[in-house]
Amino acid sequence: MDDQHYEIAVIGAGPAGMTAAMYAARALKRTALFEAKVPGGELLNTELIEDYPGFESITGAELAQRMADHSLRFGAELVSARVTRIVPLAGGGHRIEVEEGPPYSADAVIITAGGEPRKLEVPGELAYAGRGVSYCAICDGAFFRGEHLAVVGGGDAALEEAVFLTRYASKVTVVHRREQFRAQPVVVARARANPKLGFALNRVVEEVQGDGQRVTALRLRDVGTGAEEPLAVGGVFIFIGFLPNTGLVAAHVDHDAQGYYRTDEVMQTSVAGIFAAGDVRAQLTRQVTTAVGDATTAAVAATKYVEEERAPRAAAG
Repeated sequence: MDDQHYEIAVIGAGPAGMTAAMYAARALKRTALFEAKVPGGELLNTELIEDYPGFESITGAELAQRMADHSLRFGAELVSARVTRIVPLAGGGHRIEVEEGPPYSADAVIITAGGEPRKLEVPGELAYAGRGVSYCAICDGAFFRGEHLAVVGGGDAALEEAVFLTRYASKVTVVHRREQFRAQPVVVARARANPKLGFALNRVVEEVQGDGQRVTALRLRDVGTGAEEPLAVGGVFIFIGFLPNTGLVAAHVDHDAQGYYRTDEVMQTSVAGIFAAGDVRAQLTRQVTTAVGDATTAAVAATKYVEEERAPRAAAG
């Protein structure tokens, strides 16, 4: 057996990837779960999860560990490598190139590679990254004890992380470009009830300012009047969405305007043998529950694809 060949390769060990690997391995397919970092994905950046069935409240780190243990229990192999390119082969199957070492191959691939935080792309953001600009409240919140902080965004992540940051900050101001939030009503209600949270609505960040060492203020613009105003803060946490990691395949894959893969009802992309689940797929919501559901479908479909593709080759041989 080729040690570098797998029947099913799963790219990314977030909730979707760990679920897909579990189902593929349970179907007795030789399965590789590729992950460059620690399994868990965005779960590791989330303090509490309260909308995953079976757990009224569980930390992101604990759920990630439980999922990782479960995904490997049935024989999936964790490959610690960063996938750089997936190349569909003319004779069937796919070559999986990694950052270091020889390539792997697989009969079917399930892409669950998630995404990267979307940037504001304003002056000062990159200059003060790691010096007051952050994209992870769990990672960096404790460094800002007693500071007035800003959180930019209006979705679930922005408001949930703003509430989390109030345990460290003296005050947290949520900056949002609209009057209404995109977050779920229960999340909005919890944020508005927190006495340490303030809101700068109908405002956009024009610049992140600092003293050369750390962030000291934001320059905000009123989207209605155009008037500008300073907001003195010791740090800013940005939660305005993610850019999906959908540029791995060395072939055109159908996607929407934001770059998310379009799939059919069994999670297969427009490239035969390549499936997608989780945050890389175009869909209405991006929750842990939808990620694991899509990944289940993708794994079952990938298993059938491998079996159906192998049968003609075996008959011909």
